[in-house]
Amino acid sequence: MRVDVVSRTLTNGDLAPATRLARLTSVDTLRGIVMIVMALDHVRDFIHRDALAGEQPTILFTTTLPVFMTRWVTHVCAPVFMFTAGIGAYFYLRNGRTRAQLSQFLVTRGLWLIVLELTVMRFAYNFNLGQSYPWLLLILWILGLCMIALAALVWLPLRVLAGVSVATIVLQPLVAGAISSEPPTGPSWQLLFQAGFFPAGGTFVATPYPLVPWFAVMALGFCCGEILEWPGHERRRVMWRLGVGMSAAFVLLRALNVYGDPSPWETQFNPVMTVLSFINTSKYPPSLLFLLMTLGPALIALSVFDRTTLRRTNPLIVFGRVPLFYFVLHFVAAHLASFALAVLTYGTAAFSFMLQPVSSMGTDPAAFPQDFGWPLWVAYAVWIAIVAGLYPLCRWFAAVKERRRDWWLLSYL
Repeated sequence: MRVDVVSRTLTNGDLAPATRLARLTSVDTLRGIVMIVMALDHVRDFIHRDALAGEQPTILFTTTLPVFMTRWVTHVCAPVFMFTAGIGAYFYLRNGRTRAQLSQFLVTRGLWLIVLELTVMRFAYNFNLGQSYPWLLLILWILGLCMIALAALVWLPLRVLAGVSVATIVLQPLVAGAISSEPPTGPSWQLLFQAGFFPAGGTFVATPYPLVPWFAVMALGFCCGEILEWPGHERRRVMWRLGVGMSAAFVLLRALNVYGDPSPWETQFNPVMTVLSFINTSKYPPSLLFLLMTLGPALIALSVFDRTTLRRTNPLIVFGRVPLFYFVLHFVAAHLASFALAVLTYGTAAFSFMLQPVSSMGTDPAAFPQDFGWPLWVAYAVWIAIVAGLYPLCRWFAAVKERRRDWWLLSYL
């Protein structure tokens, strides 16, 4: 299943075939890139010694440049997933559906993603069905939740929805600042506004992706879907200008250091670390500067990719057309790789500690051997092997989806 439905909904009769293909290729290319990059960070979570020890890659006093950049380049993934999901919803509507049909689809699709997060992905994270381990409400959870929210928001006029989306993103720092001194608590608040965790049933629920402002990113993608219906040169020009403008706004606001992110940048002990401080914006929840920093270059890339046409067998296109299939498989593969490396390193003793979540997924690092994990280069090698190994499977599944028109296959797998 895909995080959006662009590839099967760009069939509006008033669009020229060449225009549909270029637009489809650009979106799938962008999504394919972020799918590959995303796998690097998740493989690092399962393989890298620092990640398994609980060290945070963006804390400047303890990180290194390779570790920081390995994490930082993946920041673009979640915003692109949200944005392109909104684009897909727009074209689902433009493919002859009513808003009621779109709302119904978004609700059922959103609920399906939430179910997958709580079942299939929980097993992929843990390799254990025990209920005492933390519940991680991660990207499929928030994608599903945002789709359900968008099901209501699509009834607004497009210009009004665009205004609401931009205002939510731009004004979020004011709201966060107003409540920072005495923040409310409770599960509902955290699910809606605040990254964190709360106790539940003898364990805890982690909520790194609150609904606000992620729903606004998806809604903004929905509104920008209209741009993709414009003539090629015009939409490319607009996407390019939007991307450059957002990127420039990030640099300016970050340089001023007074608004847009709860963590101001600071001069460090050398120029390289000062640059890292400058680009080290807050993802949980995403700040205004985080979204400008990631969505700006993504729109520039979308404009560039709109000028090219890749073969359907290109890995970027293949991964971009079956993102959920790839997403689930790459998590399972990363966990299996960690398990295999543990057996190679510790022998059969690995079975005594590997049939539980790894420490980066919420287990106490003390439950694993001292210095458990492997160097960063091993994580890169495993990442390359997983991406290469998943290509034939994803190419096969993409071909299946092209041949068959089953509603459940097209919409939910």
